[in-house]
Amino acid sequence: MNIQRLSVFGTDNIGVYIYSNDKYTFIPKNLDKNTKDIIIDNLGTELIETSVSNSFLLGIFINGNNNTIILPKIAKDNEIKEIKEQAKDTRVEVLNLKATALGNVILANDHAALIYPEFSDAEVKEIKEALQVEEAKRGTIANIITVGSVGVITRKGGIVHIDSTDDEIRDLSYFFKVKIDVGTVNFGSAFIRSGMIANYKGVLVGSSTTGPEILRIQRALGD
Repeated sequence: MNIQRLSVFGTDNIGVYIYSNDKYTFIPKNLDKNTKDIIIDNLGTELIETSVSNSFLLGIFINGNNNTIILPKIAKDNEIKEIKEQAKDTRVEVLNLKATALGNVILANDHAALIYPEFSDAEVKEIKEALQVEEAKRGTIANIITVGSVGVITRKGGIVHIDSTDDEIRDLSYFFKVKIDVGTVNFGSAFIRSGMIANYKGVLVGSSTTGPEILRIQRALGD
């Protein structure tokens, strides 16, 4: 598995700006060519240059899996149209949820979705049906309710908050049907998503991520 360090707009918080599944990587419209080339080389996807509510914080607002890309209700009509036209091989759904930072409140792969505990039953059902997952439930990770911000899960593995207990790791591994480990990015940050983008082909981490952190990510997400 390819793992490479990257910065975006001079920051290590690359996951704030970028979202990827196994088919498409969503990036801000003004990334430089070298950054685009690194993303393509490591994640092996098509690039979709877009915005959500005129914001470049795509990793905050976009979520999903290989079944569906989900967008918040604040996405503009032209942005939705643009994304649907380019992401031809994946369903695109706009969810009518009270929370709009979907990247922070949902942790999902193709099997399951762990969801912000303050969502209603109707919202949980909407998320489950949109993502076409077998299971969806409310929960926390290391007592943090913004579960999407403290983990990255692919169809091969996952990394979650360093303070997650052994019982949590066991339960999450069973729930998502992949091996999961704890870790950090960017020299000790437990908010994994802000410093990491991953799919089954590769991983990008913030440029201050250390060698030991990368080794742990490799063990969790690699072959």
